[in-house]
Amino acid sequence: MERFGLSPLIRFTLLGLYVALVLPLPVMAPQALRPLMVGALILGLVLVVGLLSEQVETDAAGLRVSYPSWIRWLLHRSWSMQWDDIRALVPVGTSQGGTVYYLKAVDCRHQLLPQRIERFDLFLEVLNERSAISTKGIGRLTPPWTYQVLASLAALMVAGELISGLAIAQGWISLPAGYPG
Repeated sequence: MERFGLSPLIRFTLLGLYVALVLPLPVMAPQALRPLMVGALILGLVLVVGLLSEQVETDAAGLRVSYPSWIRWLLHRSWSMQWDDIRALVPVGTSQGGTVYYLKAVDCRHQLLPQRIERFDLFLEVLNERSAISTKGIGRLTPPWTYQVLASLAALMVAGELISGLAIAQGWISLPAGYPG
C-alpha cells in the first residue's frame, strides 16, 4: 500500500498564510473579546490542519481519498474507486487557466484526481499501471513557484506583524488615542 499526503510545500504555505492573516486579530480586538478571539483562532487552526491532512491511499484493489480519523467525523468528503471501475480521465479547464482531471468510473461517477499530493509522479505511475488509463501530459495543478512566492509573502507578513507587535510593546510606536485595544 502506498500513502500520499498533501505536498509539504502546499501544506506549510497554507498554514503560514492562515497564521499570517489571523495573527493580528486578537491584538486588534477589544480587550473583552480577546479570549474568545484566541479560542476561535485555535479552533480555526485545528480545522485548517484537518483540511490539509487529506490522504490518498493506493493498494492492489484501488485508491481511496480520506482524512485521518481524528477529523474524518467532521469532513465527510472521503471516496474510493476500484482500479477496474476507472474508465477514463476527463480534463476540465479551470477559470484560472489550469486543468483539473476527474476519474470517470463505470457507473458514470466522477471523482476529482488529487493533483496537490506529494510524490505526484509516483502516484501517476501507480494510476497508469493499475487502471490502464494513460496519465501522459497530466501535471500538477499549479507550479511549485506559485506556492514558494505565497510562502515568502506569508513569512514577510508574519515577520512584519511580529516586528510591529514588538515595536508597540517597547513603546517605539504608539497607537492612536481612540484605538479600542
